[in-house]
Amino acid sequence: MFPGYSDAYIEPSSAQDERYSFIAEWYDPQAALIRRYQFLYYPKDSSIEMFDIKNRRKFLSRTKFESVRLEDLYIGSKVSIYSRQLTFVDFGDQFTESKLISKKEKTFALIKPDATSKLGVILNGLRDRNIKVTKAQMVQMTRTDAVKFYDEHQSKPYFNSILEYITSGPVIAMEIVGSGVVQKWLEMLGPSDPSEARTSNPKSIRAMFGTDELKNTAHGSINATAAAKELEFFFPSSGAAFVGTAKYENSTCCVIKPHAVKEGLVGDIISVIMDAGFDITALSMQTVQKANAEEFYEIYKGVVAEYKSMVDELCNGSCVVLEISGNDQDVPSKFRQLCGPSDPEIGRHLRPKTLRAMFGKDAIQNAVHCTDLPEDGILEVEYFFRIL
Repeated sequence: MFPGYSDAYIEPSSAQDERYSFIAEWYDPQAALIRRYQFLYYPKDSSIEMFDIKNRRKFLSRTKFESVRLEDLYIGSKVSIYSRQLTFVDFGDQFTESKLISKKEKTFALIKPDATSKLGVILNGLRDRNIKVTKAQMVQMTRTDAVKFYDEHQSKPYFNSILEYITSGPVIAMEIVGSGVVQKWLEMLGPSDPSEARTSNPKSIRAMFGTDELKNTAHGSINATAAAKELEFFFPSSGAAFVGTAKYENSTCCVIKPHAVKEGLVGDIISVIMDAGFDITALSMQTVQKANAEEFYEIYKGVVAEYKSMVDELCNGSCVVLEISGNDQDVPSKFRQLCGPSDPEIGRHLRPKTLRAMFGKDAIQNAVHCTDLPEDGILEVEYFFRIL
């Protein structure tokens, strides 16, 4: 039960502080029902309030909740409130829609095979422009996938070259969100010809990393209509999946935790991992349900006092799951050394250049999870990339 539950539904008054209203859903596993709530957010003091829509009564009294920020609230986002994972499915009123819809424009971004090693730099560029990544997956496109995606180019003489190139290695597909994001992403990319980009927009992605008009680092939707079509292709509502890229050999699991995702640290963390000589051979942005988090962390239950808090953190928004690979069987141990002590404060004293020392806040919000036991590395990778 949420604190503050009462029997009287209170209709919010327009005279109250400025607030934003959403419709949120929560799956109640005990009743096997989806429950809907009006979710109110007050930016003045970072407080929240909830009302049970069906029963027309208050569910959560106005409560300060600093872990929720306005930028975390958009249609499709997931937020954990007192261990209950809410999914935001609609705006709750016209004021909220008019204020936020322009800031929540979506577009599609594709990192091409020659540029996946530049992912950290690209993610930091998005962060610096207030663009949020809301979906991401590394996939291996088949020729059939490529033919469908580049259908409009079938009559062009370079069509086969496109197919061969785009299927030559993994790509990273992303949904990115922000104010004016379609145009911002295109400007960040620069002209399709990297030579032209180096003259007209030398700080653009294609100018810095592109080779030619084919190997030009990344793709962006030309307008909102194209974005909707391309997002549905890579992130279909049917849930159809592309060929995965996980190797399940000489690899281990890394989970970039929700707090680090919210703080815009994913690009920095990925850059450190790659600079240390590790390969990222699979990537997926996921939202972990509480039951799955409990199952994943089950080995720690009754062993570490922080078990419940660890579960709550893993459920508290999107995380980024990586398969970390190398050339030998010592990858789990070597990567664990890069992550450092589970308590970042200890890490800052003993091993200040480790991931948790650099990006962690405390023993729970310590930036990343890594596999503790070498024999569990592939099992954890399989859990996220096969089971979930």
